[in-house]
Amino acid sequence: MSVLQKEAKNPARKENTFDDAKIVVQNISRVFHVRSTNTIAPEDFVAIKDVNLKVRKGEFLTIVGPSGCGKSTLLDMIAGLAKQSSGELYIDGKLITGPALDRGIVLQGYALFPWRTVRRNVEFGLEIKGIRKSERADISQNFIKLVGLKGFEDRYPYELSGGMKQRVAIARALAYDPEVLLMDEPFAAVDAQTREVLQDELLRIWEETQKTIIFVTHSIDEAVFLADRVAVMTVNPGTVKEIVDITLPRPRNGIRSSPEFGWIRHKVSELLQNGNDQEKARITDQDVAEKISPSVEL
Repeated sequence: MSVLQKEAKNPARKENTFDDAKIVVQNISRVFHVRSTNTIAPEDFVAIKDVNLKVRKGEFLTIVGPSGCGKSTLLDMIAGLAKQSSGELYIDGKLITGPALDRGIVLQGYALFPWRTVRRNVEFGLEIKGIRKSERADISQNFIKLVGLKGFEDRYPYELSGGMKQRVAIARALAYDPEVLLMDEPFAAVDAQTREVLQDELLRIWEETQKTIIFVTHSIDEAVFLADRVAVMTVNPGTVKEIVDITLPRPRNGIRSSPEFGWIRHKVSELLQNGNDQEKARITDQDVAEKISPSVEL
C-alpha cells in the first residue's frame, strides 16, 4: 500500500507524513544486477537501501557522503532519470514516474550545446515548453543577468571559463521555471576560488527565486555552507545516517571562519567517519590532511 493510500485511510497522519514537504522519498532502495567474477549468474548489488527523506518547499538541502554511497543515484531517481527497485518518491504529493519540467537538473559537466550561444543554451528549456520567440528572449535575458553574464549573450561555450559555463547551466535550468533544482556536484570541476564565488552566487539566486534545491557534494565545507539541512549518507549499502540542521545565520558571508561553522563541520565529518567502518580501517594521507586542514574534501 502506498503512502498516499495510507493517508487517505488515515487523514490524521497526513500532517505528520507530508506536512509542508515538497519532496518525499519513502523507503527507496536500488539494486543492480552485476556479473560475479566467480560465477556465471549475476549477483545483486544493493546500492541504496531504505532511504527516507522529506524536503520542504523552498528548502536548500545538501547531500554529502563518500564515493559509492548512492548520492547521484538518489538524485537521478528524484529527477525521474532512474527507476528505484522499491519504495516511492513524491513531489507535491504526486508519484514521480519520470522526468518532468517541474524539476531542473545541473550536472558537473555543464552539458551545454557547443553550437548554441549562451542565450540559445538558456532558451533551450523554453523552446521545449513552446514559449514564443519574443518571450523567450526576455526570459533568457533576465536569467543571464541573474547569473552575472550580461554582455556574454552571444558567446559560445568554448569562449567561456569553467565557472561561466556553470553559470549558463544554472541559468538554463532556472529559465523554464522548475519548482525544484537538482544539482549534482556542479562546482567540482572549478578551482577553489571560483567555487566559493559560485557558492555565494548560488545562495543569492536561491534567495531571489525561493526554489527548492537538492545539492549533492563530496565537500563537507560546501554542504554546511550552503544548506538549511545536510543529509549525511553512508555506504555499503547507501543510506541516510542522519540529517543535520544547519543553524548558521544567513547571509553567510565570512561564516566559514566562525567557531559555529567549525563545530558543525566537525559533526558532519564525525558522522561520515563513524558511519563507514571499512573506510576507517584504511588510513590514508587524505585522512591525515582532513584533520589538519578543513579545506580538504572527502
